[in-house]
Amino acid sequence: MTDFDVIVVGARCAGSPLATLLARRGYRALLVDRATFPSDTVSTHVVHPPGVAALQRWGLLDQVVATGVPPVGRYSFDFGPVTLSGAPGTPDSPYAYAPRRTLLDKILLDAAAAAGAEIREGFPVEELTFDDDGRVTGIRGQDGTTTTARLVVGADGRNSVVAKAVRAPAYEDRPPLTVGYYSYWSGLPTDTFEAYSRPGRGWAVCPTNDGLTMVIAGWPHDELADHRNDIDGTMRAMFETSPTFAARIRDAEQETRHVGASVHNYFRVPSGPGWALVGDAGYCRDYITAQGITDAFLDAELLADAIVTDHLPGYQARRDARAMPHYQMTLGIAALQPPDEQMIQLVSAIAGNQEGMDAFARLNSGVTSPAEFFTPENLGRLLSLPDSN
Repeated sequence: MTDFDVIVVGARCAGSPLATLLARRGYRALLVDRATFPSDTVSTHVVHPPGVAALQRWGLLDQVVATGVPPVGRYSFDFGPVTLSGAPGTPDSPYAYAPRRTLLDKILLDAAAAAGAEIREGFPVEELTFDDDGRVTGIRGQDGTTTTARLVVGADGRNSVVAKAVRAPAYEDRPPLTVGYYSYWSGLPTDTFEAYSRPGRGWAVCPTNDGLTMVIAGWPHDELADHRNDIDGTMRAMFETSPTFAARIRDAEQETRHVGASVHNYFRVPSGPGWALVGDAGYCRDYITAQGITDAFLDAELLADAIVTDHLPGYQARRDARAMPHYQMTLGIAALQPPDEQMIQLVSAIAGNQEGMDAFARLNSGVTSPAEFFTPENLGRLLSLPDSN
């Protein structure tokens, strides 16, 4: 006998939903995290409409909305000469939200507890335990206690203790492409997720809780050393490439210091004897497309289904089939290169057509897979749309 059916290490956007879904299906689930909640973490914290739909399926969306976070029903993409503005969602899930992680993660953790999962906060995992055949059998905390389970899941992010302990192989890995810094501003109202693209530069803004707006800006990782001592000056110079936005932010007030991050891009083999990985522990991409939370939610659902149906070996193929097209698109965007001729032609063609701009917004929100969007048939249809202005 084991102490639990599943131990989930990491209680944020992948781990807590996984524990919730398993506990609701009768699994004895233990959820542990070194942090105590509520607590913040470095994150763009945009939840795109597919992630919002997951919150709705889990019965948690009303709690997120009750935090006062504004709904975002429009995405805009400013390329300099051309701006596209479209609806990112579907009739069933029309909005994105960007709740602060201090609020979202606590809602997710409490849902796991309400479902019947045991919670251990402030519980760092020192190491995994193995049997003589190399199968993972449990965890050992820094306090020396050992807890056993039939399956140990690493939901503990990029520096996953679980992934390191089982030596999960990485593939499709790329070094950091961008470095980004974000902060929160008052007096910068918007009801839109605004993205600005310039050669070698990019920034975005999105409304969040308490009347604040998140502003995140980035440039190539190769330039990290050149600008790390003047983040504010680098951002201001970037904003001046959009005079309208520069004027708006000059009238705003920065309420928090800049927080910076860069990430490796990779997939890891996500399961083996007695273990599995979910969220950033198993797959991580540049923050520039803000897909991290949505990916974590959808990944948790895939893994929960694989565990319940006892088809864990098939989880990797299902995960990669969903995530790989978005991953490759993210790498392309994170290169911060001028758009190629195909993209220039596409953006120019759909700039005056709402159907085309909505389609572009749904691509970037994750509603539409790049594998579907960039088919010759779909591109031909978009290129032939009439100008609706």
